[in-house]
Amino acid sequence: MKTRLGCLSNKSDSYSDFSEFLPPTHETTARCPKVSTDEVVRWSESFHHLLSHKYGLAAFRTYLKTEFSDENIEFWMACEEYKKIKSSTKLVSKANKIFQEFIDIQAPREVNIDYRTREKTKQSLEDPSPTSLNEVQAKVYGLMEKDSYPRFLRSKMYQDIIKRAQAQGQRRSV
Repeated sequence: MKTRLGCLSNKSDSYSDFSEFLPPTHETTARCPKVSTDEVVRWSESFHHLLSHKYGLAAFRTYLKTEFSDENIEFWMACEEYKKIKSSTKLVSKANKIFQEFIDIQAPREVNIDYRTREKTKQSLEDPSPTSLNEVQAKVYGLMEKDSYPRFLRSKMYQDIIKRAQAQGQRRSV
């Protein structure tokens, strides 16, 4: 039992965990995303900018997985998809799925929200609209912005992404 729990508590900061969005050390530009050093640095200017950049979002999601707290970003992304739904039947279906997966007490990927917000969201989802999840999404966004985002910026992972982008930029300019 101790051995099984031990593997869960080990947080990894190795490159192999982040290979989905990091350029390889050797130059194979056809396969790798090109993220400039300026862009990677801009991720540190605002949480909004990080999440609005395709590879910034991928990096942040990967980071949260290493911390076993990716339910927040997955919930935020589900809410973003939810807002785009036009069909009322699909809206109801997606609202129920999001509630059961992230909001309900003891949901498999329960986000950390207060009782009042949970109950207010539950009521608003009785007759769902594209804005029904806005308040709870804003609370989860705020939690990530105040807690996970600063840790991400201090992480070895983010520092390594900057170094890799700088090295990539230097190789291109030579």
